[in-house]
Amino acid sequence: MKTGHVLPELKYVGNEKHKLTLHLFFQILGKIRMSFTPRKNHWWYITLYVYEKGFTTGPIPINKGFESFSVSLNILEHRVDIVKSTGDIRSFRLEKNLSVSDFYNYLTSILRELDINIRINAKPYEVGIEKHFSEIHDIHHYNKKYAAQYWKAFLWVNSIFNEFSGRFYGKTSPSQLFWHSMDLAVTRFSGKKVPTNSDSNIANKDSYSHECISFGFWAGDENTQEPAFYSYAFPSPEHLDKETLEPAEANWIMINGGPMAILTYADLARKDNPGKVLLEFMESAYQASAGLADWDIDAFKVPPLKEL
Repeated sequence: MKTGHVLPELKYVGNEKHKLTLHLFFQILGKIRMSFTPRKNHWWYITLYVYEKGFTTGPIPINKGFESFSVSLNILEHRVDIVKSTGDIRSFRLEKNLSVSDFYNYLTSILRELDINIRINAKPYEVGIEKHFSEIHDIHHYNKKYAAQYWKAFLWVNSIFNEFSGRFYGKTSPSQLFWHSMDLAVTRFSGKKVPTNSDSNIANKDSYSHECISFGFWAGDENTQEPAFYSYAFPSPEHLDKETLEPAEANWIMINGGPMAILTYADLARKDNPGKVLLEFMESAYQASAGLADWDIDAFKVPPLKEL
């Protein structure tokens, strides 16, 4: 019998419209952050973050850095919070039947009232929708129960990702949510530069300018219809899919011509100590990829403080 904490329930099938609604809300927040924030390597300046009430842009600089603002999906209280460093605080409710159009129009109207004028490409990115956000009236499926389960699952995963990232002494990304694909990810880098592929788009050129091993979590999609954890290496070393993963339920699948390690959320939820098992999965994927790619694994180990 399980004796540890039970993971929040999270399912994709039956929640497709609820997830898509959240996804488009995330994209609006992400595009707003991207339009104001100075560039940082590998698109780290456009991402969202998990916080104690939901998901947030974090502080966005305006007025040459003398002021800032943030926009947050406060899932705990089912509200959108807009906070400006001047002390102005505005909000509107996240409710059933709130359409993407309503969300976008309410938010941009409030930002204009706060003298924050946004300029974004106001269309969804890579979700097969060509309408502008202001025209999407038919997607209006915010669901309080699903949103709460989604956030609680990501809140827990975020804590484990942060623990894992602290075990690596090289360049490591924050644990961050990429709104284009709606996955939470943390990435380790060897420091080696990768030759530029002239056929790649600008997004991939900046994302994969250096050798890396990435770890992530997403809540399912049409191709993988259940939440799952993943890991992949770029460039992918030969014979990676022959390496052993932990736990036994984890496996390699082929994605975009390369192997990706997969552990489903459902399989992890059945474990007595899911946090320990998730760390073991990530470590096994790292050791497999880093070993075959000839990373200096010992040099990247975090020494105890007494050895510093």
